[in-house]
Amino acid sequence: MRANVVAFAVIALGFGGTVRAIGQDRPPLYYQDPDGKPLYAAGPAKAADGRDYKPGFIDSAMAQAAALPAPPAKQAGGAQRILYYRNPMGLPDTSPKPKKDAMGMDYLPVYADEDTQGDPPGTVRISAGRLQTLGVRTEAVEMRPAAARAVRATGILRFDERHLATVTTKVPGWIEHLAVAATGDPVQRGQVLAEIYAPDLVASEEEYLVAARMGGAMSAASVERLRALDTPDDEIARLRRTGRSTRRIDVVAQVDGVVIDKPVQEGMRVDAGEALYKTADLSDMWLIAQVQEQDLGAVQPGQVAHATFVAFPGRTFEGKVDFIYPSLSAETRTARVRIVLPNPDGALRAAMYANVQIDASPAGAPVLSVPNSAVLDSGTWQVVLVARDEGRFEPRTVHLGIHGDNWVQVLDGIKPGDRVVVGANFLIDAESNLRAALQGFTDGAKPQTAQ
Repeated sequence: MRANVVAFAVIALGFGGTVRAIGQDRPPLYYQDPDGKPLYAAGPAKAADGRDYKPGFIDSAMAQAAALPAPPAKQAGGAQRILYYRNPMGLPDTSPKPKKDAMGMDYLPVYADEDTQGDPPGTVRISAGRLQTLGVRTEAVEMRPAAARAVRATGILRFDERHLATVTTKVPGWIEHLAVAATGDPVQRGQVLAEIYAPDLVASEEEYLVAARMGGAMSAASVERLRALDTPDDEIARLRRTGRSTRRIDVVAQVDGVVIDKPVQEGMRVDAGEALYKTADLSDMWLIAQVQEQDLGAVQPGQVAHATFVAFPGRTFEGKVDFIYPSLSAETRTARVRIVLPNPDGALRAAMYANVQIDASPAGAPVLSVPNSAVLDSGTWQVVLVARDEGRFEPRTVHLGIHGDNWVQVLDGIKPGDRVVVGANFLIDAESNLRAALQGFTDGAKPQTAQ
C-alpha cells in the first residue's frame, strides 16, 4: 500500500502541485469518465457526449490504493521472483518489465506465489475476512452408504387387461330376454346373462334329436356341432332327457367379474360374433404410472410400489411393478410403468388418479457423494466448487448418479477428501463465471504489453 501511495504522490507532484493534508486546497490527481467507467486522463478531458471528466484527488486515490491488495513481503534470505507487472487500475494490460500507465502510475509487480494465471479458468481467490462475510461453508467429500431410493410418479387406474372378457354368440338371432340388464352388475362364471332365439341353433338341436333316435356316429357328430356353437352342456343334457328342442338358448358368463359394457337391448337382432356384454374381473387393477426419464433406470419389475388416492385419505395400497412399457412419451419424456394393485374389497375403480412411490433401489455399497446444496445445476451441466489452499476456489464439472434425500452421488470430477462449498456457493460461482469470462475476453483480445 505504501508503494501505491508514493506513486500517487509522485504523480501529483508531476502535475505541478503539492501534496496537502485532507481538507486543504489540492490539485486533481487524475480525471475519470463522468459515468464512473474505467476511463482515465492525466488532464482535463471530455466524454463522447461533451461532459467533463470528473477530477480525482490525492485523498480519494490514497483510499483506492489502500483498498488494493499489498504485494506480499519478500521472503527472508532472498527476493521473490517477479513474474510480470500488472496495470495499477486493474485494466487487462501487463508488462514484462516496470512501466507507468498513461497517468504516470507505476505498474504493480506480481510475484510467483501470488500468480493465478496457472489456475484453472474461473478459479477465485477470496480473503479470509471476506470468506467470513460471505458465510462460506465447506464439507468434505465422503463415501456414504447408498440408502434406499424412492421414485415418485403419478398414475391412472385401469382394468387388468388379462381379466377382461367379451360375451358373444356364434349364431345370429334375436334377444328375447336379458337376465343382466345393467352396466356394473356383478356376474359369476356360468350365470345366465341373456336368452336369444337363434334359428340356426334350433335347427342344430332338431338335427341332434333325429341323430339320437338313429344312434351311431351321426349322434356323436351332432353333439360336437352343438358344442361348437357354444351350446351349454346343461342344454345338451336337457335335449337327451326331454327329446324336445327349445326356442330360447341361454347365453352364460365365462368368468367372474362385473359388466363394464352392455351395448344390446331386448328385441335386438345380433349377428354371430357381435359383443353382447363386456366384463372385467376387479380382483386386481392396473396402475399405469408415468415415470420421469431420469428415474427410469432405477425401476425394475418386482419392486414394491405404494399408491394413495384422494378418494381414500390416509389409506395406502401396495402393489408390485409388473412391466415397463418399451417407449416414452415424446411430449412429456415419461415412460409408462405398469403396477398391479390387489383390490380385494372392490374399492379401486378405473380412471382413479393416484400418487405413486416406487421403492426403486435397496440400500447398497457406499458411494462417493456430496450434499445437494454443493451442486450448482444449470440443467445441462453440474458444477461443484472445490476449496483449495490460501482461499482459492476451483469450479469443477461433475457427473451425478443416484440421488438421496439430502445428498447426491458424484461419478467423477472430485475425490474423497476434497472439500466442497455448501454455503454461499452461488456468490462464489457468480464471481468465478465473471473471472472466467474476463480471462476469455483478455485471451481473445490479446492486449499488447510494453516492450
